[in-house]
Amino acid sequence: MSDVATPIETQLETFRGELTGYCYRMLGSAFEAEDAVQETLVRAWKSYDNFEGRAALRSWVYRIATNVCLTMLGSAQRRARPMDLGPAGSGHATHPGEPRPEEIWVGPVPDARVLDPAQVIADRESIRLAFVAALQHLPAKQRAVLILREVLAWSAQEVADLLDTSVPSVNSALQRARATIAATDRSAEVHEPDDEDQRKLLARYVQAFEAYDLSALTALLHEDATLSMPPFALWLRGHDDITAWMAGTGRHCEGSRLVPVVANGLPAFAQYRRDTEGPGHVPWALIVLEISDGRIAGINNFLDTERLFPVFGLPARLDPQD
Repeated sequence: MSDVATPIETQLETFRGELTGYCYRMLGSAFEAEDAVQETLVRAWKSYDNFEGRAALRSWVYRIATNVCLTMLGSAQRRARPMDLGPAGSGHATHPGEPRPEEIWVGPVPDARVLDPAQVIADRESIRLAFVAALQHLPAKQRAVLILREVLAWSAQEVADLLDTSVPSVNSALQRARATIAATDRSAEVHEPDDEDQRKLLARYVQAFEAYDLSALTALLHEDATLSMPPFALWLRGHDDITAWMAGTGRHCEGSRLVPVVANGLPAFAQYRRDTEGPGHVPWALIVLEISDGRIAGINNFLDTERLFPVFGLPARLDPQD
């Protein structure tokens, strides 16, 4: 865009946050969402002279964003979580296997990038990892219909106008999308900073993890809790396998430090492992927790810290005095 701000540029920029949330839900990647939003704003700026004002500027911009996302989805593999790709592995494995490309994974996103501060509690539900992963099972246009109708509260007529289709088609797509989501989404409690029970649970998790007290950690987990480690396809289920992994291959995490963040409406932590070349700690994983009924139901370790930590505003290392 031009370096000189103009009224239309200023207007378009006000949509960046909500468009990022929309594109993230569509694409399942914070990085692809940023690319899609930038492409949307550039296209809107370049074609603004052709905007006839028959629809609201917001609707016109969302039409562009939807087309950008549909084009990107047309040539992309469906993003998934490790649990979608195969059965659980063994906690006694000595290696998680070869890393898979970033393009196949549903990735985390900071809440601040995608949520409207005025609606943050309601919106957290729609960026949970399980919900975003469930969205990826939908055909692209069904995905757009569900997000626009259920998350953004657009009317059926508004969605029909945006997608150049009919209201009955929109309603039919929404019905099919709801059925798919109901069959694939696993519930989890969103991050509630004012929830005393959740605060206590997270404090116990930090204490147990930093002490590497595996018995205390196990006590915080559901019996069928899962552990995943994108970009590796290996994932684990249950106390025994998670504890075996952490006591074996994962034992190098002993001595780690955790820094609290929030991702996908869920409690999360930046994990820093001891620096083997000197004092201090270096990035190792972004841990996103899924909590259900007062216990941890899912531990999602995202290992692409080189790209993820800057997105979350996290430091490149922790020195001993930090």
